[in-house]
Amino acid sequence: MNNILIINGHQYYEGIAEGKLTEKFIDAANDFFTTNGFTVQNTVVESDYSVEQEVEKFKWADYILLQYPVYWMGLPWITKKYIDEIFSAGANNGIYADDGRSRKDPSKQYGSGGLMQAKKYMLSMTYNCPATEFSNKEGFFDGLSLDEANIATHKTFQFCGAEALKTYAIHDIFKSDLNVDAELERFTATLQQNFMNTK
Repeated sequence: MNNILIINGHQYYEGIAEGKLTEKFIDAANDFFTTNGFTVQNTVVESDYSVEQEVEKFKWADYILLQYPVYWMGLPWITKKYIDEIFSAGANNGIYADDGRSRKDPSKQYGSGGLMQAKKYMLSMTYNCPATEFSNKEGFFDGLSLDEANIATHKTFQFCGAEALKTYAIHDIFKSDLNVDAELERFTATLQQNFMNTK
């Protein structure tokens, strides 16, 4: 139970989002998992990946860490494309069997046909918006928590049977006084909580 797939979900935009912050978190994650005896595989979605090989990585992994910047309130489109391609190719091949419902057994619910039940995943995001916008009825997200505002990504993994670990997010990334070192410490503490307490 020590295999982890780290996915770099960054999409490059020159001068705006060049991926340096994402890379810092990917590097920190690789260091953490290697130091703690995990076997690590990495994927970069902005690359010439093989769909078949990526499906095998998901089948191999006990844990998935998805690191990505939030663009327009969600995943970068190439990261959504990656998930669509890989998860669709994983039909009856380690990702999901069907939507869970059965004509023979009406008690089976939609979203219960996943094949990743033994796997856990973690979302780690970089955000421009401040943390105070979440869980705040006066905030932009109308009182939604961080996880509630990212429900579509969570439900995609949960449809396939995977269990969520605690989410991490760094906020206000364009602030001049952003303390990246302190954020990396908080990120590492979240990794410690999520992965060392579940081994």
